[in-house]
Amino acid sequence: MPNLLVIAHAPLASALRQVAEHTFPDCAPTLAVLDVHPGMCAEDVEAAARSLMAEAGQPEWLVLTDVFGATPCNGALRLAGEQIQVLSGVSVPMLWRTLCYASQKPLTELARRAVQGAVSGVVATPPLPSDE
Repeated sequence: MPNLLVIAHAPLASALRQVAEHTFPDCAPTLAVLDVHPGMCAEDVEAAARSLMAEAGQPEWLVLTDVFGATPCNGALRLAGEQIQVLSGVSVPMLWRTLCYASQKPLTELARRAVQGAVSGVVATPPLPSDE
């Protein structure tokens, strides 16, 4: 079962943890967060993330970041490998979908479910007019 790490601009990662614990109160052992503060560089993010991951002692991780190309994501991408999958664009629907399946799915499938949660979490009401 992979662990989950949210890396985002402060205080988003901590806020997402609070939202996660509200809905999934037992998620704390498998959910780590890293708030990226102003002045941190990608190397700082990588080092802090590696420290959090080492404390958990879990080799497989799904890392969710807020914005592709920003410092949290750039630091997370330095972690990516066979047992660490990085996704950007974290949202509450993505996080909830991930937590819903975290104990049941292997890393690759969990990442797919996370992306599905993000995509299906975007709903326009009323529907947007088509360009046709």
